Amino acid sequence: MSHEHKLAIFRGTLKFKSNTQKIWGVLIFLSIVTTIEVALGITKPEIFVANTFIGMKLLNWIFIILTLVKAYYIAWDFMHLRDEKSSLRRAIVWTPIFLVSYLIFILLFEADYIYNVFKDGYIQWNF
Repeated sequence: MSHEHKLAIFRGTLKFKSNTQKIWGVLIFLSIVTTIEVALGITKPEIFVANTFIGMKLLNWIFIILTLVKAYYIAWDFMHLRDEKSSLRRAIVWTPIFLVSYLIFILLFEADYIYNVFKDGYIQWNF
């Protein structure tokens, strides 16, 4: 009753001959994404730090997007979501994406409100 797992990643773009090769390929992809995150965190390019989008620095948006990409890919490959029915995949993937987006929206608006309250002097900065 063995079930053969698909040995391709990136929708069939890269194909491997064994599970060991596939694991190394996935490890390399996740390592590259993590290296990009770390390099951006260390260097903090001025273009990403100075510009904002919806009240948050572009660098923070890049971190959030890359983290979601890694989480999605880990679930897709290591939790074998690609082998499941599309309705289960959608339920598992889209629910957290919606909830994380909603959480980010709430946090940004609340943080902006608190900042404006302190900035406009209704409450003094005491720290």
